[in-house]
Amino acid sequence: MADQAQGANQEKPRSTEMGIVISDKRDKTITVEVRRLLKHAKYGKYLYKSTKLHAHDEKDEARTGDRVLLEATRPVSKQKRWRLLKILEKAPELDIAPEKSETKPS
Repeated sequence: MADQAQGANQEKPRSTEMGIVISDKRDKTITVEVRRLLKHAKYGKYLYKSTKLHAHDEKDEARTGDRVLLEATRPVSKQKRWRLLKILEKAPELDIAPEKSETKPS
């Protein structure tokens, strides 16, 4: 009986997914694309399948292009069933400065 009581207190490990942030426009929410490689049953060709997951980002720290690790959680809203566990790799920041137009004297 004591073994069953200890087993009931232990949580099973939650599922995790790794993907790339494709949108961070909403408040405390990110959209992550998760890609997986599958083999076609008949032809044997390998194909990529992708899934969009909506995840809760409490600190609003993930940006578009970041590689992130998500963890399954209880429903936070209608679509959000995942939460941001950590940012694995930051996206390179692009330094886009407006170009100065050169005027030629006429």
